[in-house]
Amino acid sequence: MLKNNSKKFFLSFLIIIIIFFFDRVSKLYILNLAETENYLDIYFNSFLNFHLIWNTGIGFGLLSLETKFYYNLITILIILINVIILAMIIKYDDYKIFFLLMILGGSFGNLFDRLYYRAVPDFIDFHYDNFHWFVFNVADIFVTIGIVCLIIVEFILNNKKPNNEKT
Repeated sequence: MLKNNSKKFFLSFLIIIIIFFFDRVSKLYILNLAETENYLDIYFNSFLNFHLIWNTGIGFGLLSLETKFYYNLITILIILINVIILAMIIKYDDYKIFFLLMILGGSFGNLFDRLYYRAVPDFIDFHYDNFHWFVFNVADIFVTIGIVCLIIVEFILNNKKPNNEKT
């Protein structure tokens, strides 16, 4: 039993570190490009640009407020949510752990930036003509995929009722 728990801990830690590392490398690359050029606006094709913005809110720039109090409150809330996710990872022993680890790895990447830079660098800009989606980063991708997968699991896979149960 102890060997299983240590294996689960090691694999969980490894997944979080890989996601965090991938996020950090992408952000450091973009920040170095922006520092070299004094501005970053890279055109890839008709629907993808890299354009650096600093996000003081939560995912995709939501709740971006200039007030230091709200920024600190959101940061504390993110830390509390991370603690809850950690507790869920310890509690669960199924495939949901992987989705929670994706969320936690991405959240740690953005939390690091919030604490180190006092803002999160977002740079992936998807658009179609003049419609631009929220600018985001690699950590946001992992958080979003993890959340969407958990929603799919909860609403589709876990809500199947046995054939003999009446509604």
